[in-house]
Amino acid sequence: MFDQIMTTISFHTVLNSPAFLNKTLCRTRSNPSSNEAGNPPESKKIMGSVAAVVRCQAPNSLLTQENTVGILGGVSVFSTLIFLEKLVWWSTRHGEDCIPFVVCSDPTIKRELLPSISSPFFLKEKNAQFPLSHGPIVEKLRCKRAFLEQSGARCIVMPCHLSHAWHSEVSEGCPLPFLHVGECVAKELKAAKLRPLEAGSNVRIGVLGTDESLMAGFYREKLETQGLEVVFPDMATMEHIVIPAIEALERKDMEGARNLMKIAVNILLVRAVNVVVLASDEMQGLLSRDDPLSKKCINPMDALARSTLRWAKSIQNLHTQTSSLEY
Repeated sequence: MFDQIMTTISFHTVLNSPAFLNKTLCRTRSNPSSNEAGNPPESKKIMGSVAAVVRCQAPNSLLTQENTVGILGGVSVFSTLIFLEKLVWWSTRHGEDCIPFVVCSDPTIKRELLPSISSPFFLKEKNAQFPLSHGPIVEKLRCKRAFLEQSGARCIVMPCHLSHAWHSEVSEGCPLPFLHVGECVAKELKAAKLRPLEAGSNVRIGVLGTDESLMAGFYREKLETQGLEVVFPDMATMEHIVIPAIEALERKDMEGARNLMKIAVNILLVRAVNVVVLASDEMQGLLSRDDPLSKKCINPMDALARSTLRWAKSIQNLHTQTSSLEY
């Protein structure tokens, strides 16, 4: 029923801005390789980026605004909708127009991916590894990325942790800025100028998620690039606290999951981490906003949304300046 509702919405609003596009068909195409972009670049780099994007834009694009964002939905459609809510609310709360965006969400990705990793028994296996070699899923994501490009997107984002396991493969050859959630988090933490909690040590960032191989895959790299030390839960914490918390969520035992979550966060805080990155869509919303522990935790998708809005605002400002000079 939910998918039918989304499809109906997309049919009636596809020509408007913002637009919802669900279960769309697209064709892949080869693109020249380019570097991915995180936070808004310097003015000169932005002008070059705008020129490149304009050249590669399809002639019959649905949207033509220079700051159009393409949102590539992942495993959870609800995570995508929550991300959209943040984009809409944060971009309009001061009376401004919402940024233009186009969305592509495919529920079949969840059906193909989750059977192999969603079971707690998978997480309990000592040698379990997140299955990174999902060729068909990568190809589907690349196809939808190409659709967003053809629809007029000038920047691509994926509000899904699991999809970021293939960020490098999906973004390969993309001529547009393709934001990475780990890079967005790392840059914000670096800009916050945190101080070490222990003398003689580096700033430590805790990373808490349901799959350590996935977390180590990109959060460690992005955070360490910014000079931050990364701390993961130990095996005992994963086996006796994190996995039972996920099992409690599956049983709809929210109180049990919340209590275990608090224990896991506190264990990382005892290890002198400044903040804890909640690197799992399932963990979002477990801690209430008035819970003191929530102030020590970071939702990575918030950082991705803020970086997206900064990019859109910088492009809009540059376009306004360029237009004024032409007149």
